[in-house]
Amino acid sequence: MKLEIDHSTQYFYETPVKKSIQMLRVTPQTLAHQQVLSWQLTLPRYGQEIFDGFGNFCTVLNVNQPHQVLNIHAQGVVEIDDTSEYNSDNRIPADIFINSTDLTRINSEMLEFAHKHTNGQANRTALSRLSLAVLEHMPYTPGSTHVATSAAEAFEKRLGVCQDHTHVFLSCARALGVPARYVSGYLYTAEDGHLASHAWAEACLNNHWFVFDISNQLYQPVQHVQLAVGLDYNDAAPLRGMRQGGGQEHMECLVRVRTME
Repeated sequence: MKLEIDHSTQYFYETPVKKSIQMLRVTPQTLAHQQVLSWQLTLPRYGQEIFDGFGNFCTVLNVNQPHQVLNIHAQGVVEIDDTSEYNSDNRIPADIFINSTDLTRINSEMLEFAHKHTNGQANRTALSRLSLAVLEHMPYTPGSTHVATSAAEAFEKRLGVCQDHTHVFLSCARALGVPARYVSGYLYTAEDGHLASHAWAEACLNNHWFVFDISNQLYQPVQHVQLAVGLDYNDAAPLRGMRQGGGQEHMECLVRVRTME
C-alpha cells in the first residue's frame, strides 16, 4: 500500500526569537516493512543531516536570524507491506530497550497491574492482554497530559493519549524482561484527516519487533510508517528544540496520510 504523507508544522512567537535550534525526526527510512519512494523536507534554511544513537535519521535546523514564525514541511510517499506480521530491525542491540527512563519508570501499582494482566508471562498473547488493559485503565483523552507527563503520572490519572499509553506499556513490558521501544510516526486510517503524528510501542520477541498500538488496538505494522525509535518520547519526538526569546509560543500541526490510487 502506497501512502502519501503531508506533515506541516508552524511555530508562532509572541515576540521575535533571536535564534533557535530544532532537532527534526520527520524523515522516514527504508526498512523491512516500509520503502520510502520519495521524501522532501522544506525548511527556512539548510539543515545538517545526522544519525542519532538509535539509528534515526535527523535534521538539525539552526536559525540564527530573528524570526517570529517558523515553518517546517515534510512530504513524500512511502510504500508499506500490508501483510507484515512484525518488523525486522537490527540496527542496534534490542537489549538496549530494556532500560528505564524518567518517563517510563515503573512503580509498585504499575508492576502489580502488569503481572495481573499477563500472569507474569512475556509472550505476544500476554502483551496483547496488557495492551488492552492499559487502554481500558486510561481511556484516550486529548489534552489530559503533556509531553513531560511520566508513565506513573498518567497511570495514576487514568487518562492519556498515545504517548502515555505507550510509556505505560513500555514500563510494564520492560519490568517483565521484554525489550520494548517507543516509536513515533504516522498512522493511516480510513477516516480522512488523521490530524496528528502518532506513537506506539514495539516489543522484541524472538528477535522480531511486534507492534503494540495501544490507542488503536492494532498489532501489525500494516498501517504504520515509522519515523524514529527510542527509549521514550524524548528520544523519538518528531520535533524538539530550544530558542532564545520569543515569549509565548503557539504551534499548529497538520498531518494528512492518504492512500494513493
